[in-house]
Amino acid sequence: MGPGPGLGRRFGWLWAAYGTSALGTWLAFGALPLIAIQVLDAGPARVAALSSVGAAVGAVVAVPLGPWVEFRRKRPVLIGLDLARCAALLTIPVAYALGVLTFVQLLLVSIVVAAADIGFRAASGAYLKTLLPAGDLLVANARFESTAWTTTIVGPPLGGAAIGLLGPVATVIADAVSYLLSALGIRAIGNGDGDGDGGEDGSGEARPVRRADDARMRAGDLLDGWRYILADPTLRPLFLHTAVFNALVMATEPLLAVLMLGRLGFTPWQYGLAFAVPAIGGLVGARLARPLAARFGQHRVLVGSGALRALWPLGLAFLGPGTGGLLLVMGVELGLIFCCAVFNPLSATCRLERTPADRVARTLTAWSVTTKATIALLTAVWGVLGTLLGPRTALGLAGLLVLATPLLLPRRAAALPVEPDTEPSAEPDTEPDTEPGAEPGAEPGAEPGAAHDPAPSRT
Repeated sequence: MGPGPGLGRRFGWLWAAYGTSALGTWLAFGALPLIAIQVLDAGPARVAALSSVGAAVGAVVAVPLGPWVEFRRKRPVLIGLDLARCAALLTIPVAYALGVLTFVQLLLVSIVVAAADIGFRAASGAYLKTLLPAGDLLVANARFESTAWTTTIVGPPLGGAAIGLLGPVATVIADAVSYLLSALGIRAIGNGDGDGDGGEDGSGEARPVRRADDARMRAGDLLDGWRYILADPTLRPLFLHTAVFNALVMATEPLLAVLMLGRLGFTPWQYGLAFAVPAIGGLVGARLARPLAARFGQHRVLVGSGALRALWPLGLAFLGPGTGGLLLVMGVELGLIFCCAVFNPLSATCRLERTPADRVARTLTAWSVTTKATIALLTAVWGVLGTLLGPRTALGLAGLLVLATPLLLPRRAAALPVEPDTEPSAEPDTEPDTEPGAEPGAEPGAEPGAAHDPAPSRT
């Protein structure tokens, strides 16, 4: 998986690291809930808390990471966060081998990983903007999206086979190793490749400069990302659309599982097949994103694919048993995933293009925190609605609300903001000059690359 024409060897290392950790994430997909059930005899409430509470608390913990990451070189931060996730996950097999594994430990690991995921996503988006010229960002994001869907297709079947043969703890080890390999790949970016200036750390990345009167983090810094998003005429509606759409789609997944595996009698392999096969649409959509944008315009394709993806979820309310029902789910998921795969790289590129280099980390952190918190909230709400109204009615209600989300999309493409002068015209940064993970011998601890989720999904 080498770099394509014009993107250079440094991007190739970043892309390879992304693919490695994304595959590890999908190999271990569902491993923590399975360990909770099989090893700790956890019931439904504790299993649900492992996913929802872990993600929500992780999002809160990650809020200060945006300002902290902003004024540090991103490559050492990426390495440190990869190693942190590796270390957190490795505590699980160690505790399991010693017979001291607890549910609290699983919950703490899920919180650490969720917070590190958000920080990593923010740092990786900022780093990508320094690594490539603006004209190559869409190409890079489309390649990350294509890789994400490839690992989505390959990872779960391999992970399922590994769990069947070796148990769920084995896939957690594989996920931890993937983060270690990712960290090594990101470190290799700085090994000099003739792609240009080596920068202060050998990878073309200069240390961010902070104004002398802004040397210390203040409480107001935590809100800078949201302030910038809400003040931008394009990012504001895109932000609202993405948060609401993602939350409504993801909130219905537990209800769909209950409906298919319970009342309609689908087998687990049929349920897995219903989502694995449509992932092919993600590969096709990701490859078409750039050609479509080149022909029809980036903003027009962004809005068009965002509107088209809202048409599909309502179809799940008409799900029935048997082969017809299985084909219906596959068709709905195929259309939804295809549209999302076109939309996602365009949205990621729009965020990077419209955000100044000295605000990327804070902006992407605010974006991720809001998305995860909204998903957690609506998942809880739709769980209650599914209990009161039944899963089919709750699915239909979510589908109707999703139909309104295109109204939140940006109507027109505003002019790109002017990048501020990034020359070190003020006093140098007073922050300490050491970053976590800057050396390979740091404490051991997925997704290097673009601003994509560590566990790629339909949204």
